[in-house]
Amino acid sequence: MSLSQDWNFILLCATSLFVMINPFGIAPVYLSLTHGMTPQERRFVAWRASLTALVIMVLFAVAGNFIFEFFGVRISSLKIVGGIIFFMLGFDLLNARLSSIKNEPVKVREEYSRDIAITPLAIPILCGPGALANVVILAHEAANVVQKIGLLAAALAVIGANFAGLLGASSLMRWLGESGNKVMMRIMGLIMMVIAVEFFFAGLVPRLQELGLTLHNG
Repeated sequence: MSLSQDWNFILLCATSLFVMINPFGIAPVYLSLTHGMTPQERRFVAWRASLTALVIMVLFAVAGNFIFEFFGVRISSLKIVGGIIFFMLGFDLLNARLSSIKNEPVKVREEYSRDIAITPLAIPILCGPGALANVVILAHEAANVVQKIGLLAAALAVIGANFAGLLGASSLMRWLGESGNKVMMRIMGLIMMVIAVEFFFAGLVPRLQELGLTLHNG
């Protein structure tokens, strides 16, 4: 395997993961979810979500095939669950329900920040079905140690870009102001509900096709 092939594979890993995760596209969702938090709380959410996403991606890169086979999980099932989570979150954003967190006690806000950092930010927004499937496929296609290390390095670089983008998003929050944040929250809620429908049916259609083939063969 030549050095150029290794670099081409690493470049493929970086670009595909960047497109799948879309660090800059996550910023509006992050701003909506952390509306009403202090700057320290928002930084904590960004750090925890990015770290959790990186750990999950490394785990799936190393043992993704084994995990899916051991539990009998299909990517289509992951898409269905991700779609449901997205829809529930989008509905709350559309109704601006998450903005009430600013009126809660500090302890409640801390628990909320820990919760949203893992779900939905780390899973399924950062590590959605597409990103996880992409990592598993790339890990399977890695032909040598250099390419496997390159995949992990690409994941680290993309998550690092995501973390930097989330930190910079706080400046946008201050610029938008209270009214702008509420408008953006509702817009993002609507967009997330549309994404949820796409996720759901992208997973449901293959399962229905499998069911149809099973019934036909049976």
